[in-house]
Amino acid sequence: MNFDDEFLEESTEVGSDELLADDDLRLPDSANTLVRLHAIRAWLMRRQKETSREIGDTALALQDALQEEPQGTHLRRRERQSQTDRTQRQQQAFLDAQQRLRGYEEAEALLEECVSHTTSGERVLVEYFLTLEEQVENAMQENADEHLPWLQAMKDVQHRVEHVGSSSEE
Repeated sequence: MNFDDEFLEESTEVGSDELLADDDLRLPDSANTLVRLHAIRAWLMRRQKETSREIGDTALALQDALQEEPQGTHLRRRERQSQTDRTQRQQQAFLDAQQRLRGYEEAEALLEECVSHTTSGERVLVEYFLTLEEQVENAMQENADEHLPWLQAMKDVQHRVEHVGSSSEE
């Protein structure tokens, strides 16, 4: 095997993960459970990367906002309030993105737990969906407003499992 072959295999693998992670993925009804499982994993990885990038971007914006915070009283009250509001929005966006990332990471851990504890291949995705549903219900019974970004991430994962986890015949 030469360098070109290795590069081709690596780019094909990345390409297939990108295809499987696409939000608009349509799997044929005959798709194997392992393909469906891989599509969920690839999507979760993509979401984690996007959210991590969002956390970084928001951290930079927050840093900028903090540096622009008025240090003295030379700004008008309205300008000071505007800067304070901007800083608070950036802080909230940062915290929200962190919660979403935590949700995607927890969803990935739950998936791996279901895979390792479920003996039947077809049953894995059903068990996973039910586990996600239980997590969402528990969070909603607690203070849902406090965990809204996490909750939305979990609901997104549920939607993904519904979308690619079963054939239209089921």
